[in-house]
Amino acid sequence: MAKHKIAVLPGDGVGRDVIEATMLVLNKLAVDADYVYGNIGWEFWCKEGNALPDRTIKMLKETDCCLFGAITSKPKEDAAAELDPSLRGKGLSYFSPIVRLRQELDLYTNLRPCKAYPGNPLNYRENIDLVIFRENTEGMYAGVEFHPLPQTVRDALLIHPKMKAFKDTPLTDIALSTRIMTKKGCTRIVRAAFEYARKNKRRSVTIVEKPNVLRETGGLMLGIARAIAKEYPEIPLKEANVDAMCMWLVKNPHDYDVLVAENLFGDIISDLGAQLVGGLGFASAGNISDTYGVFEPTHGSAPKYAGMYKVNPLATFLAAKMMLEWLGEPEKAQRLEEAIAAVIKEGKARTYDMGGTSTSLDVARAVAEKL
Repeated sequence: MAKHKIAVLPGDGVGRDVIEATMLVLNKLAVDADYVYGNIGWEFWCKEGNALPDRTIKMLKETDCCLFGAITSKPKEDAAAELDPSLRGKGLSYFSPIVRLRQELDLYTNLRPCKAYPGNPLNYRENIDLVIFRENTEGMYAGVEFHPLPQTVRDALLIHPKMKAFKDTPLTDIALSTRIMTKKGCTRIVRAAFEYARKNKRRSVTIVEKPNVLRETGGLMLGIARAIAKEYPEIPLKEANVDAMCMWLVKNPHDYDVLVAENLFGDIISDLGAQLVGGLGFASAGNISDTYGVFEPTHGSAPKYAGMYKVNPLATFLAAKMMLEWLGEPEKAQRLEEAIAAVIKEGKARTYDMGGTSTSLDVARAVAEKL
């Protein structure tokens, strides 16, 4: 029996291409694992009315972790239009399967390293090494939304004086998205950031919020961060508003180390951080709970490139490196990162985003050779 049992969800679009490339690398690395493939993505929404079938959730619960590719996601109206005709009119509503996956498995930490590898022509500056902790299950992405606004919801909200400005607005003219943050959610993401900083001897933790405007939710997050920081006296806590943080990351990226934020703000600053180190072709993420992890590149499915093996697979390789660390395979993770770094520095195998003509599989073979 293999040491590890790993779920593999290629998804659709270029997700299949980059997963195929990554499997070349993992096989060369000789990870002691059984790989179990599962279903997720747009075709399952269209054919079954469920982009994350129940059989896939069951499979994930029977594995140690998951390597995920990419999925197509579209607005509600477009999703409804592409449903199989036999499924239309049955009240089915599209919901992002990766968001659902995070919530179903309580993958509350979204870990986003942003590291500038030497020799990458796309680096904004050299020696950038940021790690972003994004709360993954609540905040603005909790999914509690209304349109049109139910009368009962408006009646309940009228206890707030600011809501009175909308008391006569037609319910069909109001869309409402809620930002739900809990003490539990804020506490565990901030603690995860400080624990990581302590374990990896990082210089500081920066809380990224907007408490001067979002006084209740932002105030809760900030207050909890300040309280937890007292338990880690050797690690300075910095505070920044999300809008200012975007400016300071561009101006002085070396001033920051570990950043922590709620779901929406974490999503924004992690994409900005990714661009500082080469773009989405280098952006990997770990969606992690106390007992399970889903590791992925953060780029989309880019359907127009599907099957062309054009997309940079390095983000998926780096996701696999994180997965190996999480599985307790630090030696294999280090070997993989060193091979990736060597290929980047050598500059012979480069996909189109890096100014080259190599395919995803060419880059995979180059990394495999270094291994």
